[in-house]
Amino acid sequence: MVLFALAMGGFAIGTTEFASMSLVPYFSHDLQIDEPTAGHVISAYALGVVIGAPLIALLAARFPRRQLLLALMAVFALGNFLTALSPSYSWMLSLRFLSGLPHGAYFGVAALVAASLVPFRQRTQAVARTMLGLTVATIIGVPLANWIGQTIGWRFGFILVSLLALITVMLVWQFAPQDRPKSTTSPLQELSALKRKQVWITLGMGAIGFGGLFAVYTYAASTMLNITHVSPHLIPVVLGIFGLGMTCGTLWAAWAADRRLMLTAGGLLLWSAVWLAFYPLVTRNIWALSIVIFMIGTGGGLGTVLQTRLMDVAGDAQTLAAALNHSAFNFANALGPFLGGLAIHAGYGFPSTGWVGCGLALGGFIFWCFAMRDEVREKRAVVKSQA
Repeated sequence: MVLFALAMGGFAIGTTEFASMSLVPYFSHDLQIDEPTAGHVISAYALGVVIGAPLIALLAARFPRRQLLLALMAVFALGNFLTALSPSYSWMLSLRFLSGLPHGAYFGVAALVAASLVPFRQRTQAVARTMLGLTVATIIGVPLANWIGQTIGWRFGFILVSLLALITVMLVWQFAPQDRPKSTTSPLQELSALKRKQVWITLGMGAIGFGGLFAVYTYAASTMLNITHVSPHLIPVVLGIFGLGMTCGTLWAAWAADRRLMLTAGGLLLWSAVWLAFYPLVTRNIWALSIVIFMIGTGGGLGTVLQTRLMDVAGDAQTLAAALNHSAFNFANALGPFLGGLAIHAGYGFPSTGWVGCGLALGGFIFWCFAMRDEVREKRAVVKSQA
């Protein structure tokens, strides 16, 4: 039940993170802005994650993890409720930023709690079970929020997220174990993670490589309406297909990473690049588009893999490193929609987001190559020292 409680928080976060992208056509019309400009709302949330994750991890270094999870979910619930009341574009930007602040710290702390409950060699699968809340949200929560946005109004989609967050608070209160932080834990100790080169390279893999998925997903609903010309009622179905791909990818990647972690990470980045390159070629056919959307979704398994990688390279600074993983992915969440929006504004059209995404995935793979090069050098140095 502990993992279920933690996953419920992931379900709430995943619903708001991805549903807000699918609601772009609706709140952009209501707030009287164009869709690429509305994409900045997505970036504002992501910026909140980028800033909030390391800041909260440092300031709350001495807080018990259970109490911290409760506080983070309470703030998250409030931010999403206030988002639903946004009277203007500027207000929505500010409130999405507020809603994003607890995101990264919650996932980081939840991953550490999950990993502490299982044997060492099953860490990635435990983290994956927590992250499954996010991926299941893309199957159930996001289509539901999108349907609510179409039938009742986009504001009620954010009210749904607020209710899910309050349910998480109750579950964590009931089932999460009591704990005490280590007496040696401090902000300075957490900052030691920033001295490690492999931490930065791993963050770079996520910050750049994952941006491709967000470049496509943010404008997927708009692409289906304007290019594929499907009925709006089909959009939640295709978004659910994406979520199914993300869930399958997360489960497979966790299994593979507990055996060959870095090989799994590199393979996922190349896999994503291939399917993102296919995306512009299939945007006029809903059947082909659905298949490619599923395949792009499977690349979402990268998040769990890099979470475990950071546990391996962060030393004693586990909380900050775990939180920074979600800063990196939400930097990608800001970068992908921003670059995708630039391509659309430049006249290349909604399908061009696939080419943008492919380039970002390959950029993440370059960081992976740097990581592998350094690992090889370190192993050679160890062999020489033992000779």
